[in-house]
Amino acid sequence: MSYFIYIVECSDASLYTGITKDVTKRIAEHNTSIKGAKYTKSRRPVKLVYEEPSLNRSTASKREYQIKKFTRLEKLKLIQSYK
Repeated sequence: MSYFIYIVECSDASLYTGITKDVTKRIAEHNTSIKGAKYTKSRRPVKLVYEEPSLNRSTASKREYQIKKFTRLEKLKLIQSYK
């Protein structure tokens, strides 16, 4: 089963990056569930602005780490290339 790296934009315009097997379910969790990330709980609602498939958890985690080190401008450029 494949994994996805995703970026959501929070209500305060901040960006959050994560990985999941099911993007739709994870976004719903960020917006409504106690399973949402601690960071996004106080910044609801969030909206999906980027997703990228990955072959397995290991490569997804490495890519997530890489994206989390990006500056905001670099993340916005990545998001723009996705649209």
